[in-house]
Amino acid sequence: MPARTTSTTPGAFPVNSRFSNEEERMEALRAYQILDTSPDEDFDALTRLAAYICGTPISLVSLIDVSRQWFKANFGLEGVSETPRSYSFCQYAMVSDGVYEVEDVMTDPMFNTNPLVTGSPNIRFYAGAPLVTPSGQPLGALCAIDTRPRHLSDAQRDALQTLAREVVSHLELRRARLQLEQEQQKLEGLLRMANDAAQTLYSGGRSEIFVKQEHKLVRVNTADIRYVEALGDYVNIYAAQERFTVYTTMKDMVARLPARDFVRVHRKYIVRLDRIVAIEGESVVIDGAKQNSESRPIAVPIGNSYKAELMSHLNLV
Repeated sequence: MPARTTSTTPGAFPVNSRFSNEEERMEALRAYQILDTSPDEDFDALTRLAAYICGTPISLVSLIDVSRQWFKANFGLEGVSETPRSYSFCQYAMVSDGVYEVEDVMTDPMFNTNPLVTGSPNIRFYAGAPLVTPSGQPLGALCAIDTRPRHLSDAQRDALQTLAREVVSHLELRRARLQLEQEQQKLEGLLRMANDAAQTLYSGGRSEIFVKQEHKLVRVNTADIRYVEALGDYVNIYAAQERFTVYTTMKDMVARLPARDFVRVHRKYIVRLDRIVAIEGESVVIDGAKQNSESRPIAVPIGNSYKAELMSHLNLV
C-alpha cells in the first residue's frame, strides 16, 4: 500500500509525492473544461463497470479542484456532486503509484474521523486509481467505495487502473472535440468576416465590372452605367454610348454593382442614382446617352415593391 501523509490541507501534496506544483496541476485540469459539466454516459458507464468489477456499491470519477472534489460520474452516491477537498480520499489516490487502497478506514487514524466515515455515506473501504494526464499531471481518481471493510484482488486492482486510463482517454477525446469545435467556430467567424469585408469592398468600393462580349472580356466602369434592363435570361447594360448584353440575372447584377451607387427600381430595371434627373408619377427619369451633342432622357417604370427603397436613397428636401 502506498505511503500516506497526515496532511489534508487543500492544495497540498502528500509528503512523499513526486508532484509538487499545484498551479500547473490546476492549469492542466482546467484545460479539459470538464468541471461542473453535465453527466456523460461514457463516464457513467466506466463508474458502473468499476463498481461491478470491484464488487462495491459506490464508484466515482472524482476530480480534485482547489478546495473541493467534484464528481464527473457518480454511481451509488445519489444526490451528491462534490465534497470538500479536505474530506477527500482521492487527493491521495491521484498521486499514488498504483491503486490506493484502505481496507478498513476505522483502523486508520488518518481517516477514521473523516466526516465521510463518521457520517454519510459511512465509508469503510476505499480504493482509488489515479487519473493522470499524458503529460503526467494528476487530476483525480476513479474510486470504488464500500460501507464494509474488504480488499481487492490483484485482478481487480489491475482492472481499476485500466478503467482509470480509459477515463483519461475519454477526457482527452472530449478535449480534442472541444478544440476542434472551437477551431471550427473561429474559422467560420474568420470566413464571415472575410466575406463581409469582401462584400463591402465589392459592393461599396468596386468601380468596374467585366462583361463577356463576343468571346472577349470588356472592362466597364460602373460610373458610366446609366441603367440595367432585364431581358428574359439576359440583361442589357447601358453604359456611355454602349449597350452590353450579358447572360445573367438581375439579382446577380444587384450583388455586383456598388450598393451606394445603384438602386433597383423595378423587377426589370436597376438605375444609377446620380443619373436620376426626375421622378414623374410612376417613373424615374434618367439622363440618356448623348447623340449629336444632345442627351435624350429615358423614363423607367417604378415597381410598387421598390418605391420605399428608391425613396430611402434620395436626398429629399
